[in-house]
Amino acid sequence: MAQVAGLACCAPLTARALDEAQAADVAKAFKALGDPVRLRLLSLITSAQGEICVCDLTGGFEVSGPTISHHLKILREAGLVDCERRGTWVYYWAKPERLQWMSTLLATPGLDPDASDASGVPDVSGVLVPAGAGDRGSPS
Repeated sequence: MAQVAGLACCAPLTARALDEAQAADVAKAFKALGDPVRLRLLSLITSAQGEICVCDLTGGFEVSGPTISHHLKILREAGLVDCERRGTWVYYWAKPERLQWMSTLLATPGLDPDASDASGVPDVSGVLVPAGAGDRGSPS
């Protein structure tokens, strides 16, 4: 905060900004969404009730199966989706706690994303209206 003749030029910061590690984590997640194919894949996965087979993800794209797999790997590494192999097929589901976390960062300037409850999810009570999507939990 700059001072002119002993007076502050602006109000002091009232919230804590992201630290370097948090910023890198957030940047990785948003970078994963910076590609239209990955954004569409995430949209398809989140619109599925629970999980979706990779075989249902490949049809609407003009890219090869291996390219789809590469994009899904980037989404997994960013913590946005998870998957499980069952025989020949791989099933994907969104990680709503991670998506909620990103949404919270965008919707609430200065919210500490590390101020979380026992489950590790930031306390956003009163900040966001739940979309009705619960945590899928572990695959069975």
